[in-house]
Amino acid sequence: MSERSALRVRLEQLAREFVKFGAVGGVGLLVDLGVFNLVRHLTDIPVVRASIIATVVAIGFNYLGFRYFTYRDRDKSRRTKELTLFLLFSLVGLVIQSGVLYAATYGFGWDSPLQSNFFKFLGIGIATLFRFWSYRTWVFRALPAREAVQTAESFLGQRRPQPDKVRG
Repeated sequence: MSERSALRVRLEQLAREFVKFGAVGGVGLLVDLGVFNLVRHLTDIPVVRASIIATVVAIGFNYLGFRYFTYRDRDKSRRTKELTLFLLFSLVGLVIQSGVLYAATYGFGWDSPLQSNFFKFLGIGIATLFRFWSYRTWVFRALPAREAVQTAESFLGQRRPQPDKVRG
């Protein structure tokens, strides 16, 4: 395989991964904004706390989507470590997006429902860039090539042909 076609294959894989990540993230975004607006309009909880509650709900949803859809082919042998790292990086993302909303609300006084949703959405966008990098790099790690082939073969129910034994 030439260097050019190897690069093309790698870019196609990255594009597919990004689309899957975006699909899960898109539904997670709807969950996050939906819960945020419900909490904001049905309770007297302050805006940033309402955002944190919504984000925690979305984080739970997103973990399931990433593990069983986006990164289902990745290493599953270290689930405790995976979940710990996922929660750690999700917490950093939560701080990023809450920081944007906090600055807009308490720093600039932009607290109307439209402004709150805009800055929550902006914070989610910034945090998503961080999450995409951290999840694919540290949380849902790729299997080594040999293990990936064995996993794919066992999933497909195929066996590798065994070399014939030499008889003497």
